[in-house]
Amino acid sequence: MFGIDTSILAFIALAGCSAGAIAYAFLFNRIADEKNVGKRLEVITRSDADRALVKASRDRVAEVAKRRKSVQDTLKELDEKQKAKDRNTRKPPLRMQIRQAGLQISVERFYIYSAICGVVVTALAYLGGAPLIVLPGAFIAGTIGLPRWIISFKRARRVKAFLEEFPNALDVIVRAVKSGLPLNDGIRLIATESGEPVRSEFRRIVESQQVGMSIPEAALRMGETMPCPEASFFGIVIQIQQQAGGNLSEALGNLSRVLRDRKKMKARVQALSMEAKASAVIIGALPFVVGFLVYLSSPTYIMPLFTTSTGNIIIGCSLVWMSMGILVMRKMMNFEV
Repeated sequence: MFGIDTSILAFIALAGCSAGAIAYAFLFNRIADEKNVGKRLEVITRSDADRALVKASRDRVAEVAKRRKSVQDTLKELDEKQKAKDRNTRKPPLRMQIRQAGLQISVERFYIYSAICGVVVTALAYLGGAPLIVLPGAFIAGTIGLPRWIISFKRARRVKAFLEEFPNALDVIVRAVKSGLPLNDGIRLIATESGEPVRSEFRRIVESQQVGMSIPEAALRMGETMPCPEASFFGIVIQIQQQAGGNLSEALGNLSRVLRDRKKMKARVQALSMEAKASAVIIGALPFVVGFLVYLSSPTYIMPLFTTSTGNIIIGCSLVWMSMGILVMRKMMNFEV
């Protein structure tokens, strides 16, 4: 009985396996087709995702290239404008030099003051006992040399004062922009609260806006009244930010940091060149010191240089050669940063 039951169970199991095998044989192609369809769908989905990634990457590259080209075009345009301004900056006309010195006088009045200065210098030379042949030179020096030297001195001092205060003004604008204020309010704040000459330069920007000029154009014109590269940097940064976009506070912050680094570099160069400057001063003063000591010890030995025509010619030639040497040493010691 037990054997019969086992054979029946084995028969049933074999019958079930046979039925499963027959069903699998009939359904094998369908199962394989479904697997292939699933693989194909997976490949298509992956391809679509890859194409989307490639398209997004291509769009980003195109946007970056477009923005880079816009920045390059802007820089090229600004460089051409800057070159045109530099030609006037290296040798600006007298009217612009007076404005850059911070003086509120006309060219005609400057010529009048120059003539008065020439007459005063000539009178002082005559009263000091200078020979008559020296008086025309004194008049020319007093009329042309001294007034223009005063203009140059005041320009340099004004630029130095501007560079001392300008990075602080940029920091104020950066904090104003970060706090949510527009750029106009930051510029007006500097035009009212900052020290001279930064206040005057930013007041010109505000006044230019009131007559319809945009901020970038007014900022670019700062280099006309403030002859230093730092003023031009500010206008270029504002112009690029307007045309190419970007974070204005970050750009101005970077500019402030660059200006402070330039200031540190200038101070370092000046410290390194002090030895050469001291040597130049000693060498330049040595002939005068030796001449004065010789005059104190034996005046009859050195007086022919001043009382005879040959001595005067020797003094004149010596002064010319000394001036050339001083100019060469000055050119070797001055470095543009």
